[in-house]
Amino acid sequence: MHVKIVEKLVSEHCDESAIGSQHFSFQEHEQIIYLQHQATGLQAIIALHDTTLGPALGGVRFLEYENEQAALKDVLRLSRGMTYKSSIAGLDLGGGKAVILKKKGAVLTEALLRKYGDFVDKLGGQYITAPDMNTNMHHMVQIAKSTRHVVSLPPALGGSGDPSENTAYGVYICMKAALQKKIGTDSLEGKKIGVEGVGKVGSWLVKLLCQENAIVYVTDICPKQLETITASYKVEVVHIPEHLYSMPLDIYAPCALGATLNGQNIAKMDCSIIVGAANNQLACEERDGRLLLEKGILYLPDFLVNAGGIINAATELDKGFFNKKNLVKERTEQLYYICLDVLDRAEQQKLPIQNIAKEIALERIQSVRTTWCH
Repeated sequence: MHVKIVEKLVSEHCDESAIGSQHFSFQEHEQIIYLQHQATGLQAIIALHDTTLGPALGGVRFLEYENEQAALKDVLRLSRGMTYKSSIAGLDLGGGKAVILKKKGAVLTEALLRKYGDFVDKLGGQYITAPDMNTNMHHMVQIAKSTRHVVSLPPALGGSGDPSENTAYGVYICMKAALQKKIGTDSLEGKKIGVEGVGKVGSWLVKLLCQENAIVYVTDICPKQLETITASYKVEVVHIPEHLYSMPLDIYAPCALGATLNGQNIAKMDCSIIVGAANNQLACEERDGRLLLEKGILYLPDFLVNAGGIINAATELDKGFFNKKNLVKERTEQLYYICLDVLDRAEQQKLPIQNIAKEIALERIQSVRTTWCH
């Protein structure tokens, strides 16, 4: 196992050619851990951004990247978001993330997952792993054979289960808060909502929206996902994902890959509010946040909106809350009031909303650091 301490990573210049996996801007990360095991084919990176508030908790995604540099950029940006997410949600956890680099046609074997768990265990609890893109609670069972530093195990094994449902519930709660701020009511009935990506989280979100009689439009690059969602709910399919940007929507909900909010797409948008589960939705944080502010689109940052998942996972660590779903729900519903506070401050200071949310998250971390110094 190779461990590399990163003291400072300097932001890259932000332009239209530097979006998605080609652009990142980070503050200091505590550690970057490169993992490689030839016999199992494991090639992975774990990034620990900040552990001031507690051990880093974050999912492990299994994804085919263009190259190792693209994977590094992804894991660093994701781990930073986890720091903000845990802090603003009031959790005693730090920010971390892991990526397992997928080779074409490869699958997650038990041997590979157990070896990954072995590496996680060697970190001594600094990092707690969980499901993410293309991993699930059943994969966590294999990882748990090598380490106890894993969450979101199946309920039958004493875990909190798949966090996707509660992630979607958090997105739903934040949608209601954004609508309350924008128009003075948080009812989603009759509101036109476009959901991009109807995988694990997106499908749960569609269920909640349909239960409240919203008018739901869905799009996904996977035809099978669209077939499943249309068989279960009354929704309208948008077959070309890019068309969703220019549709007159009350709310656009990005729930697939990140960086869909860039200069080109924002110029097309005809929505009032953006609230979605996807990570790192802004291709260039400062520029695109300003563009949304200038256009009058209310945007709630992903690290606040999708915090329901980590709230669900964190509860598994607290044995006093073991298997008490009502307490997970109550904790997630507090996001409503956190959103309203962020939106009020942003309005008063006339600043992009994500800047205010990040400021609140960092204030809490800094207050703990200051206490230590004294």
